[in-house]
Amino acid sequence: MSTAGQTRTREDWARAAAQPVPAQGHFIGGRSVPSRSGQTMPCINPANGQLIAQVARGQAEDVDAAVASAKAAWRDGRWRLQSPRQRTAVLQRWADLIEQHAHELALLETLDMGKPISDVLNIDLPEVLRTVRYFAECIDKLDGAVTHTAPEAMHLITHEPLGVVGAITPWNYPMLMAIWKLAPCLAAGNCVVLKPAEQAPLTCVRLAQLFVDAGGPEGVFNLVNGVGAEAGQALALHPDVAKVTFTGSTAVGKLLMAYAGQSNLKRVALETGGKSPQIFMPDLYDLDAAVDRAVGGIYDNAGQVCNAGSRLLVHRSMHDTFVERFVARTQQTYRPGDPLDPATTLGPLASRGHQAAVLKRIAQAQAEGARCAMGGGSTLGEEATFVAPTLIVGATQSMAIVQEEVFGPVATVQAFDTEAQALQMANDSIYGLAASVWTSDLKTAHRMVGALEAGVVWVNCFGDGDMTQPFGGYKQSGNSRDKHIDSLLSYMQSKSAWFNLV
Repeated sequence: MSTAGQTRTREDWARAAAQPVPAQGHFIGGRSVPSRSGQTMPCINPANGQLIAQVARGQAEDVDAAVASAKAAWRDGRWRLQSPRQRTAVLQRWADLIEQHAHELALLETLDMGKPISDVLNIDLPEVLRTVRYFAECIDKLDGAVTHTAPEAMHLITHEPLGVVGAITPWNYPMLMAIWKLAPCLAAGNCVVLKPAEQAPLTCVRLAQLFVDAGGPEGVFNLVNGVGAEAGQALALHPDVAKVTFTGSTAVGKLLMAYAGQSNLKRVALETGGKSPQIFMPDLYDLDAAVDRAVGGIYDNAGQVCNAGSRLLVHRSMHDTFVERFVARTQQTYRPGDPLDPATTLGPLASRGHQAAVLKRIAQAQAEGARCAMGGGSTLGEEATFVAPTLIVGATQSMAIVQEEVFGPVATVQAFDTEAQALQMANDSIYGLAASVWTSDLKTAHRMVGALEAGVVWVNCFGDGDMTQPFGGYKQSGNSRDKHIDSLLSYMQSKSAWFNLV
């Protein structure tokens, strides 16, 4: 991706941000439309509390219209009946247009969600492009099977798209989490209705428009803005939706499974958060390197990351040294500030309500006897929704701050004495999305990877990987896998065809 945007100054971005953002409708049948009710909802900049734009607020009738558009496109085959290479070409052009509009998308993402502009340009957008291009090239790589049968018969196993898919995506990575679902879903030949997070929908609306500009047929990619209890619920209950894919909270994930049962037994794919442990064994090869990655593992994106490494389990022999270096490294690395300033490394939380919830969690931990070795409050004034990077020491395993997802820049550090104790503490959670182990011993690493109850385990790193790595969790972290060709297959169903040749 071009690095030209990285030479822009805070003043350059501020001038661009001063341009008004027009009201945003839904995207149905290849065009922007208002809500049937005429209702709108505000998009607020979390860095300063200012209004960015008004966005259509969808209800069940808007979801009905979007699903009808997708169903019509599915029925006439305008997308699924294109050849694999034709669909590949559309998705590749889509990626090219996303790259060409990188500055526009980065600005919208920063204004809408508060993510530092440098993070959008250097982390989110490159990953978006990799995802679209990876699944574009997967389309003609899928194989069926011809099984061995008696000579008078032939048996074929093929993969077919599901039909209309509903996607409900979160606000922490608005573009990337949407693309993790949209790219394999569309590559498989499905039609889709996306309900982006109400807190940060603007880049998703633009992605839908760019898909049509890239040659995607109208009606294949539809989008309905709105709140979860209205538009999201209607999408999950809709009888013409074959699958709902969701990233968000465990509580909402459970509701979506219930809605599937109440409607048409649609497939439900869930990625529902985590409370990821990072285990630091006494024989780790480089404490400073481990601390550096641990800091990034929790404070990147202001801790608003599903797999954030928020539980630091440190061998007692180096606990105090670890805490000291962790605090020093955090203070060197994470500086809150205007997200439009390329030098800013810590943005605000996505909303006033979420900020209040995170601060309440910190206060509860202190009331229960833990203390803050660093941070613990808000920063940069009342209008912004920043929370200072926080490290909590003295927490016990039963405390809510250890057991419950905070989804903010808050980590706990706990001491352990033995490998068995570390594993017991790591696995003592309803979640199982990710984990990491730091050790210089291969046998220890292999043994602990096998014992950890997590869908993704990193050894001597945190957050590393590429598109070959399935991403998803165990237990109440959900049942889906994003990235990897397995994700493409999850948006398809197998068909067995038996031919009698006599």
